[in-house]
Amino acid sequence: MKHLEKTFKAFGNITRLKIISLLKKKKTASVGQISEGVKCSYKAASKHLSILFRVDLVDREQRGYEMHYRLADDMSSAGQKITALIDAPSQ
Repeated sequence: MKHLEKTFKAFGNITRLKIISLLKKKKTASVGQISEGVKCSYKAASKHLSILFRVDLVDREQRGYEMHYRLADDMSSAGQKITALIDAPSQ
């Protein structure tokens, strides 16, 4: 139950929602690309990505000097359902 609470809290921030939206579109992006895409500082993007990583919403991979992120393959069912709602057309 604690993990579910943390997952919901991770979705409770507009910047993190924008990051998830960006990763849905681009599939993978570096911290610098994400910070530019969601219009926040590199440091803020890195902190938000760390939160998303801790609750298994994103995966990361070191490529040279850059860390690249993508949506997690093994995301919880709750995470998958909420992620599917981001940028989905309203009815």
